[in-house]
Amino acid sequence: MTQRSEVYFEVTVIGTSAKVVAIDAATGVEVTTIGPAKASLADLKRLALGKLKLAIAREAKNS
Repeated sequence: MTQRSEVYFEVTVIGTSAKVVAIDAATGVEVTTIGPAKASLADLKRLALGKLKLAIAREAKNS
């Protein structure tokens, strides 16, 4: 993810947990994270974005 690309986030609260899905528009890579529902939305998105960057780097390395 060296270039800036659009990332889509979907947040679903399930009880005391929040499920965050992050999708990179350019590559179609998707990751899911789960955190506490009381956490700030910015923190949950930052966590998902970090995981997405790792997944994209891993995929690029394997290609």
